[in-house]
Amino acid sequence: MSTRLRISAVLIVTALALDVAVSISLAAEVPSVLVSTAPVSEQQVAKTLITYGVLDPDPDQVLSLSLQHAGLIDRVWVRLGQRIKSGDKLLDVITAPDARMQYLQAQSAVDYAHRELEHQQRLLTDKLATRAEVDAAQKSLRDARASLDALKQRGMGTVEETLRAPRDGIVTRLDVSQGQRVQSDTTAMLIAAEKRLIARLGVEPEDLRSVYAGTPVTVQSVFVPDIRVQTSVREVHAMVDPDTHLVEVLAPIPEQDVDQLVLGSRIVGHIHLAAHRAMVVPRSAVLGRGENAYIFTISEGKAVRVSVQVGIENDQWLEVGGNLAIGDRVVTSGNHELSDGMAVREAP
Repeated sequence: MSTRLRISAVLIVTALALDVAVSISLAAEVPSVLVSTAPVSEQQVAKTLITYGVLDPDPDQVLSLSLQHAGLIDRVWVRLGQRIKSGDKLLDVITAPDARMQYLQAQSAVDYAHRELEHQQRLLTDKLATRAEVDAAQKSLRDARASLDALKQRGMGTVEETLRAPRDGIVTRLDVSQGQRVQSDTTAMLIAAEKRLIARLGVEPEDLRSVYAGTPVTVQSVFVPDIRVQTSVREVHAMVDPDTHLVEVLAPIPEQDVDQLVLGSRIVGHIHLAAHRAMVVPRSAVLGRGENAYIFTISEGKAVRVSVQVGIENDQWLEVGGNLAIGDRVVTSGNHELSDGMAVREAP
């Protein structure tokens, strides 16, 4: 073989070797990402509304104590928030002079009507009066006695009156103070039933369609998170509170759990909405937010980006909707490094 032919052969072999080496090098440089995956699964999910509110007395079990006549508050025996028992002293009230005078006048009217009736009866015996005149005198006496009895019931027959608690409860409002002059029918205080408390929770108007009477609720104390009470919605109000811009939802506290909570304390309400079947994936599988949420699945060793709609979530998983099927494997680790179509290596 001539020298020229030998050189040509060597060059050809060298070129082929270089092509193979370059191909191997390029293949080795194709990017791939080591990822972990988990299957899309189906399970029962339920949304929980997190609401905030306050623990109040049940409005159906609040007694309003009013003063039946004008007078002077001589002494207040209770304080706001105090527990009281039936028969405990609440207030000492001195009857106002005008009210006392009204009672004395009514008493005098009864005495006069009684004497007038006796006078008319004597005249009738002497045939100097008619039966109609005697009947009129009897009616005047009945009317005078009725007026006097009404004033007695309002406590105007005594110079000083002590008001006592009509039942056990808690003083939730106190509107009078010692030395204060008050008019008749003035509300002195509100007494709430001690064992009848209610959770007042605020719900966003757009969430109302999922909340109804009977919906389960877990009530939790803000200051003592370990205290949890199971109850249900009693009523849903029909207007937005102008102060909070929320709709009020009421949930009664069972009597056996009342002692764990303090009236007026701040609470968190977990309203458990109706459950349904849904596709779920681990939280780490979902990237992006809102309308831009997406996940990566794997097809033939390549990453496939899939847009999803995110629903209910908890600490471990998210409800998703989109072009997915139960059993599809989604990337849970390494997905931040992926782009659509990128080669992946799945961890064992």
